[in-house]
Amino acid sequence: MKKIWVITLFPDYFKPLLEFGITSQIFNGDRSQKVEFQTVYLGDHSPKSFKGCDSGPYGGGPGMVLRADVLESALVNGVVRVGGYNDLKSELHVIYTSPRGELFTNVISRELSDSSKDFVFICGRYEGVDERFLNQYVDQIISIGDFVLTGGELAVMSIIDSALRFKLGALGNDQSAGLDSFEDGLIEHPQYTRPRDFNGEGVPEILLSGDHKKIAEYNHNQKIEMTKKYRPDLYKLYKEKKR
Repeated sequence: MKKIWVITLFPDYFKPLLEFGITSQIFNGDRSQKVEFQTVYLGDHSPKSFKGCDSGPYGGGPGMVLRADVLESALVNGVVRVGGYNDLKSELHVIYTSPRGELFTNVISRELSDSSKDFVFICGRYEGVDERFLNQYVDQIISIGDFVLTGGELAVMSIIDSALRFKLGALGNDQSAGLDSFEDGLIEHPQYTRPRDFNGEGVPEILLSGDHKKIAEYNHNQKIEMTKKYRPDLYKLYKEKKR
């Protein structure tokens, strides 16, 4: 992944990614792992600006649907031609976020981070996107959970933020991502820092022992207990894999 394109009706949604935190360092830095970021305003590809980007659904029903021809123009003229790509299918990976998609996980996040292709994210709005555009141009549909947002922007931001964490050098310690929740089927163990006593509650003594082997064993057991308590669904899968 060297460049990310986002086709959206609301480009300003993505300013925080460019201005704050780790993602801003990746997008604006001079490091070898730098990733370029570009939004494509969908209204620029409609003769009526944003008012011509959608239309009522055939067959009736509430809401509006983003037009296939406008989205196609944004992809072909706003991304492929502007970016100087020779072949859309071999050089770009087009992603749409939708409740119908495969559930986003760290596995998918790593795959995106490691991909040699550039990415185009399509941000849906209203009742969604014309099915014909999805059939003809979208390579992957992703869901970030069983809930509905007012648009795809927040979902796309979540995916981008997660994937960029796996870029080499993105985090202060490159081992951090590999120790996070879900990496081994468990959620992360509890963390403690100063002060040593907080309102009468101390730090587990084992963490102060300096015995790294025992600390690692303790933290692993805590991960199991935390998963069992807070994510019994993951704990069940973890136990099944251990059989």
